[in-house]
Amino acid sequence: MSNPMMYVATMAIVTYLIRVLPLTLFNKPITNIYVQSFLYYVPYVTLAVMSFPTILYETNTQLAGFAALIVGIVLAWKDKSLFQVSIACCLVVLAAECII
Repeated sequence: MSNPMMYVATMAIVTYLIRVLPLTLFNKPITNIYVQSFLYYVPYVTLAVMSFPTILYETNTQLAGFAALIVGIVLAWKDKSLFQVSIACCLVVLAAECII
């Protein structure tokens, strides 16, 4: 912790390298179907990994978060819009926290 600017510079370099290396290493389109499949699901997995703990732990009770998670999964499975799913989940959390 002696030099915070060194930490900031290191993080800037690491972040820059992560974004620039794929551009410089892969000049041709990726034709491997397994790599394409893997890269296709990366954004969805990243969103799920960031969202899942928040759903369960940001409510007053984990039971309310779990109920909202189940409702969200069911509504998403039935092809409801993101707005409808989020409103329904918020209402489930509100109702569950008023009851519990």
